[in-house]
Amino acid sequence: MNEEERVIAEALNGPLGQEGYELLEVRLSGGKNKTLSVVVDRPKPISLEDIVDVSGKVSDILDKLDPIKDPYTLDVSSAGAEKPIPLGRLPEYVGSYVNLHLSHPYKGENVLEGTLLALDEDTITLQVKDKARKRDIPLPRKDVDKARLAIEF
Repeated sequence: MNEEERVIAEALNGPLGQEGYELLEVRLSGGKNKTLSVVVDRPKPISLEDIVDVSGKVSDILDKLDPIKDPYTLDVSSAGAEKPIPLGRLPEYVGSYVNLHLSHPYKGENVLEGTLLALDEDTITLQVKDKARKRDIPLPRKDVDKARLAIEF
């Protein structure tokens, strides 16, 4: 992160944090036509309306700070609908539809998708669809090596 990006990140962290957002990335790119990319996240889904609101807040902060001397385009986005979930933050996603990658297969499957029902120190309980029925599957927490949000169809 260069000095401009660091200054911008420091200025945005507090105000966005107060609004419930986590600042994931600040990146200034381009030569003559610069783009300032700001990526935010939070546990609950981020709508287009939320992005518009965050863009306004970021723009107001940057107008006061004036950290970039050249003209630039502001691009505010979220981490996405299928964003990765750090394993330490899985408790925040109980009730969400997730994709779990396993280091040791469960009944021959390395990837499972379903609703995260519960977790404790040793076990993650995932509710998966099995044809027309739903099943609760307890998985050893140590076997889950990656997680991300998933879109339920």
